[in-house]
Amino acid sequence: MSGTEELLVEADQLAAELDRADPPTLLDVRWRLAGPPGRDDYAAGHLPGAVFVDLDTELCGRPGAAGRHPLPDPAQLEAALRAAGVRAGHPVVVYDGGDGMSAARGWWTLRWAGHRPVRLLHGGFPAWVAAGLPTSTEPPSPAPGDVTVAPGALPVLDAGAAARLAAADIGVLLDVRAAPRYRGEAEPIDPVAGHVPGAVNLPAPEYVGDGRFPAVEALRERFAAAGVTDAAPVGAYCGSGVTAAQAVLALHLAGRPDAALYVGSWSNWVADPARPVATGETPES
Repeated sequence: MSGTEELLVEADQLAAELDRADPPTLLDVRWRLAGPPGRDDYAAGHLPGAVFVDLDTELCGRPGAAGRHPLPDPAQLEAALRAAGVRAGHPVVVYDGGDGMSAARGWWTLRWAGHRPVRLLHGGFPAWVAAGLPTSTEPPSPAPGDVTVAPGALPVLDAGAAARLAAADIGVLLDVRAAPRYRGEAEPIDPVAGHVPGAVNLPAPEYVGDGRFPAVEALRERFAAAGVTDAAPVGAYCGSGVTAAQAVLALHLAGRPDAALYVGSWSNWVADPARPVATGETPES
């Protein structure tokens, strides 16, 4: 299996795997920052056998000073994953409404929790439908899983570590929010606009489009242009650690499985008014 095949699965390949005697466990993690909840989408139609897992309440902790989507409590995450039928060592496929962001956070959370293998359905639910594959409105009744959550299998950054990485000459902290938010011109969600001093802006649409990743070499070139080298430590943040999880997945695809996620992201950074805020187009401005 190539690195890409270990991280992504196309709709037709997944359909073939679901016809096997012991298919992968499917997790529907559709989510919106604003608007109707993803559970409504799930009820209207989902992949046959998929279990809905809520990003806000099951894959993340309670919002607060740690951010809008902080790390989950390990025991609560383990209970949610077991209820969804996740079994130790058994393949899991996560999918969302097509942009790949909440599915990537689901992928990241399972990997952080020590579960492998887990892949993302490339293109999400729309790719499945576009391939003419069947959907269902029937919620499954999975047998309880036996997964054990072992936190820390993927690297994370707190605010201090993010600041040190951004300030280092040998590392890169990527801010994957839209450029106006990075520059401090607009902030639709958090109370302060701007960026972590020293962070480099690489908006998500520059490395993923409509929930689909470009070829590995194109990803490597784009990250290299942002200063990511083979030797330099790299981390990513966004508003609350969802879009940045997709950046970490893209970095894995590009050959950087050591990429760290600043889980609290900007929502955690600005929770402490003593932390410095940079504005403008350049990292230190």
